[in-house]
Amino acid sequence: GINAEYGAVVSTQSTGKPREARNLDLLSEKGASTWLTCLPLESLKLTLNRQEFFDSISARYDLPLVGQPRATQCVCGEDNSIDHSMSCKRGGFVAVRHDCVRDFLTAELDKVCYDTVAEPHLLEVRGAKLPPGTITEDGARLDIRTRGFWGPMDCTYFDVRVFNPRAQSNVTQDIPRMYTKHEEGKKKNYLHRVLEVEKATFSPLVMATTGGLGQEFGRTLKQLATKKSRKTGYTYQECIRYLRVRLSFSMVRSITCSIRGYRGRNKNDDTSSDLYHIY
Repeated sequence: GINAEYGAVVSTQSTGKPREARNLDLLSEKGASTWLTCLPLESLKLTLNRQEFFDSISARYDLPLVGQPRATQCVCGEDNSIDHSMSCKRGGFVAVRHDCVRDFLTAELDKVCYDTVAEPHLLEVRGAKLPPGTITEDGARLDIRTRGFWGPMDCTYFDVRVFNPRAQSNVTQDIPRMYTKHEEGKKKNYLHRVLEVEKATFSPLVMATTGGLGQEFGRTLKQLATKKSRKTGYTYQECIRYLRVRLSFSMVRSITCSIRGYRGRNKNDDTSSDLYHIY
């Protein structure tokens, strides 16, 4: 029954291998299971083909991949595991994952706020005294700027970071600490510049590839759902559910692209002689 299943989970968390216990904690976070519990509506692009679904399940539960075979070695030379696919910069899939979240939030903010812009340039610092670690270069940009989010005339900047909680740089840290570390990193780089130069507010939006959100992202999503509810007439619960589902599916789709996507040709593979024989 349910009690037996719950007991099995608790037993695994307390006595299982560290990686297995940590994985269960990641899957227990709010938002980590959203894509599995929603209707597959094609109108909202909430569908996956068979291979995408299998890959998503494998990535979620840390299982071997099934279905279509793929190379055992990445073009960068590393072992082509799921964890490596989440972090490898070849093919641009790390940037695509980030951009999917940024573009979705920009579109949603534009519906309930005004003066919403993606990748706005920041004002020049021009001698302002800012703490060490602040990015002061001219031409610096953040992911989103909007007005009227926290207050009627307030200007707010957002910057997105999507990280892999199973990467080597994160596996030794507590899960809450991972989110805090990435939020603090963004604030160290941009908070004081936005406050002192832009005279605006700044919120780092940190999301894990497993679907969990940092505290700042959680508060932002709740405020966005509140404003969306007031404007559309839908209930807050419907709006927050919609936002979480769309974010979750954006992440799942980007993960399947990372696992199966083309990353280019291995530089050690010389096909010039084969091309010569074609002609």
